[in-house]
Amino acid sequence: MKDYMDLFLTFAKIGAFTFGGGYAMLPMLQKEVVEKHHWATEEEIMDYYAVGQCTPGVIFVNTATFVGYYQKGILGGIIATLGVIFPSIVIISIIASVLQNFAEIEIVQHALHGIRIAVCVLIFNATLKLFKTGVKDVTGIVLFILSFVCTYTSLVPTIVIVIISACAGLLVSYFKMKEVKS
Repeated sequence: MKDYMDLFLTFAKIGAFTFGGGYAMLPMLQKEVVEKHHWATEEEIMDYYAVGQCTPGVIFVNTATFVGYYQKGILGGIIATLGVIFPSIVIISIIASVLQNFAEIEIVQHALHGIRIAVCVLIFNATLKLFKTGVKDVTGIVLFILSFVCTYTSLVPTIVIVIISACAGLLVSYFKMKEVKS
């Protein structure tokens, strides 16, 4: 029971104290899941994020579900998911009930502007961490640049970029393994 409570409270804490979506939550996720609880490694978190981005739904909810599932099976996945969405439901309900009354106040608008800037910094920080962990060689740099250009220009849908990158990773891995055996 304690393990389930740890899952719920850890993901509730992450969900309650980070703003800006899945990427902004990555630093806190790494601190709690990787460093504090040792539920996953840096690479496993990146894998969960990659799969979470390819599957329907919110990236961070999917990631919480994966971590919970790998820790405690189906019930662990459900508990972690409930933990991450619970604070959002409470906070959104409270904000929705009072925001209409305060949205036009200048100081509230400035506060929201400041929050948006902080969220951009959190997302940038998470991106740098993902880059450092994920881009390890020339192939990674090339895939990163091509993916960035395609995403930035909206030339190719995100899911197609992820699938092509996965296939490229498999091909490179295959040829490296074949080279080692020779």
